[in-house]
Amino acid sequence: MSPEQSAAQPCGPLRLGALEQQVMDVLWDDGPLSIREVITRLGAKHAYTTIATVLGNLERKQLVVPERRARAVTYTARCTRELHAARLMEQALDTSHDRDAAILHFFDAIDERERDLLRDYLARREPDR
Repeated sequence: MSPEQSAAQPCGPLRLGALEQQVMDVLWDDGPLSIREVITRLGAKHAYTTIATVLGNLERKQLVVPERRARAVTYTARCTRELHAARLMEQALDTSHDRDAAILHFFDAIDERERDLLRDYLARREPDR
C-alpha cells in the first residue's frame, strides 16, 4: 500500500495490546498474510483461535482489511507503520496542556540528523518568497 493510499484510508484506534502490536508489526513487515502465516512469523507460539481473535479485533478497530483468497482469508494493514507512528505522536501532543512546549521538547530530544531532516522538509514546504 502506498503512503498516498494509506493516508486516504482511515486507520483505527491507536492503543494496541502487546499481541495486537506484534501482529501489526508482522503485517507491516510481511503482509498481506493469512492467520497461519501470522502464527508462523510470530514463532508458532500462539493458538490459531488466539490469532484469529486478535485479527478480528484489529478488523473491528479498522486497523486491518481482510480479503478472501480462495479458501483462505489474508489480512493487510489499513495504514502504514509510519502513519500509525505519526498518529501516536499527534495523540501524545494532544495530551499536553502546552502543545508548543511539547513540540519544542520533542525537537530538542531528537538527534541532529532528524533535526536537519525536519529543517529541510520545512524549507521545501515554505512558499517561494
